[in-house]
Amino acid sequence: MKKRLFAVLMAATMVASLVACGSTETPATTEEAPATEAPATTEAAPAADNTEAPATEAAADLKIAMITDSGDITDMSFNQTTYEASDAFAKANGLEFQYYKPTEDSDEARTAAFNNAVADGYNVVVVPGYLFAGMIASVADANPEVTIIALDVSQGDFEGAGMTELPSNVCSFTYQEELAGYMAGYAVVKEGYKKLGFLGGMAVPAVVRYGYGFVQGADAAATELGIASDVEVNYVYGGQFFGDEAVTATMDTWYSNGTEIVFACGGGIFTSAGEAAKKVDGKVVGVDVDQSGTIDGLYGEGVCVTSAMKGLAATVNATLTDVVAGNWAAHAGKIENLGIVSGDDPSLNYVQLPTETWSMTNFTVDDYKALVKSMADGYVTVDSNIDVQPTTAIKVTTFDNIH
Repeated sequence: MKKRLFAVLMAATMVASLVACGSTETPATTEEAPATEAPATTEAAPAADNTEAPATEAAADLKIAMITDSGDITDMSFNQTTYEASDAFAKANGLEFQYYKPTEDSDEARTAAFNNAVADGYNVVVVPGYLFAGMIASVADANPEVTIIALDVSQGDFEGAGMTELPSNVCSFTYQEELAGYMAGYAVVKEGYKKLGFLGGMAVPAVVRYGYGFVQGADAAATELGIASDVEVNYVYGGQFFGDEAVTATMDTWYSNGTEIVFACGGGIFTSAGEAAKKVDGKVVGVDVDQSGTIDGLYGEGVCVTSAMKGLAATVNATLTDVVAGNWAAHAGKIENLGIVSGDDPSLNYVQLPTETWSMTNFTVDDYKALVKSMADGYVTVDSNIDVQPTTAIKVTTFDNIH
């Protein structure tokens, strides 16, 4: 399965957009299909001009829908990435596609959106993030003919919704965020940053794994350089997945007191880090996708140093490819945790740093490849435990949640 996952359509792996980490209401930068809110309409997403491939005979009866979580497809993170990947796949394969936006942030609204999609004839539904556990638990068994593909919904999320075992029409993919966080923390310290910050959204497992991985990576790099006593990390959760005045005020304080770079991990919460960084020539690490274009576009060239990414688009592409090819059995009823699958080609991994927009000079792409190779070969290990913050030689100062 892993070979199939990383082999299919990797060119679209990291379209600019999580995280399950959250969303923000920033205006979209690309042409988008009209959302469908309950009650649903039957209007499908517009196709690219005369570029659709005809649907194969086996796939002719498939119709793909995507449901947003509490945000929309302009969040430059989970929703947008999932939308763009699903839309692009549908167009490339001559299939109908539509996205649905729930009327509010609740299980009931997400379930209503699902029911509207099914009533409109959509039989493959893609959903991004842990918020969908409750919806899936309430609709999966009642709709065995509908294939549900979930991104970043964990076993714990499903169990919390009362579902101890996935039915055969559901699959979910989670990611080893601690590895991507480690890469980012290691890279920025090797690049020369000593005063770091971690700004998480809500302290859900995916965000915590990112943060604890970031701390471990920074600690490892500082120890290797012999500067552990000089490196420190401020650590806080915003308690939400969007920026606001209170979060920005905290970031202003950090940057004005010497913080050089902040890993902003929580959907739209990066806006507060970016606003504060812009005032003092500070830096930001993006999350989930390559956010350099978005962050630099909003706050200035070079503000985003790198991004800790996971392969959302590649997962969508590969799984939908299997659905079309009749290979759903490879995924049915499974939760797969995706991470490093190649030590030789980092671009094939489901957790990575972006190399196409690389701007670091002290820590080079070759250095990054060597790090990934060491991780793949087991010489570098990262603790995935989220119950206790990692013990480090560097100083980590944890603050109370902002909200």
